[in-house]
Amino acid sequence: MPRSHPFTVPDQTGRLAVVTGASDGIGLVIATRLAQAGAAVVLPVRSQQRGEAAAQRIRADAPAADLRLRALDLSSLRSVAAFIAEMEADGRPVDLLVNNAGVMRPPQRQVTSDGFELQLGTNHLGHFALTTGLLPLLREGRARVTHQTSVAARSGGIRWDDLQSERDYRVMQAYAASKIAVGLFARELDARSRLNGWGISSNLAHPGVAPSNLLAAQPGMGRSGAAPERRLIGALSRIGVVGTVAGSALPALLAATGPDSEGDEFFGPKRTLAGPPTRQALWAPLERMDDARRLWEESERLVQAPVA
Repeated sequence: MPRSHPFTVPDQTGRLAVVTGASDGIGLVIATRLAQAGAAVVLPVRSQQRGEAAAQRIRADAPAADLRLRALDLSSLRSVAAFIAEMEADGRPVDLLVNNAGVMRPPQRQVTSDGFELQLGTNHLGHFALTTGLLPLLREGRARVTHQTSVAARSGGIRWDDLQSERDYRVMQAYAASKIAVGLFARELDARSRLNGWGISSNLAHPGVAPSNLLAAQPGMGRSGAAPERRLIGALSRIGVVGTVAGSALPALLAATGPDSEGDEFFGPKRTLAGPPTRQALWAPLERMDDARRLWEESERLVQAPVA
């Protein structure tokens, strides 16, 4: 039987949270728990229909939830810019940003509408453009930013001479690189905030392994059926070897709301694949701040959105 690992989210009344990838899976759990704790939650979604279904599910658990659906496709910089403009028009400071959305293992190399390799473009560059674009609102809210990486980031690295995997595309290597990029961005954001007095704290989390929808059928990505190992992960989850979707949301929630969570920290399940959420030592590919700075500069160049 899978074990439950309770974590009480502190009162979030009066705070505004933005959670990407909240229409299902781990992101839906994160958004629900924040709404239950009193936060107003923005749900940036690609599909209005799925967003409305997610909002309905959240309200079933949090009837008084203050939810706002907004269109966002992280694989399109135009969509990211439109979302940022809507948030700026609202003018409300952002207190919590959870960069949780992601894609994994398209059947073949694909690119975003801006020509980026799909996994790097969605998992990292889309979130980079989103976060840096929201920086004035994040600074005003003295926000906590939480970035969701993956156990795939335990090894490998950024291939600086083939960042978009154009010459040598290996799907899991590209996925791992995108999630290493997420971690390095998280660290550099916190370092720049401290240096420049932005008042933002930036943390990193990973969910372990759980039967989320990352490996489910994704027709829009060219995957007509679930990946073969998804059934195995589901079976292992049921006997507690790997995590549940609900339990795998806890490291990000602890990073985002834990009363003693500070910046530049890393949270994950105690047993790596599953277990109660806890602080963890950085994995080797995430340790080099030279890489973090280089990635920031390269990401600025790629998205053409330099920040102060």
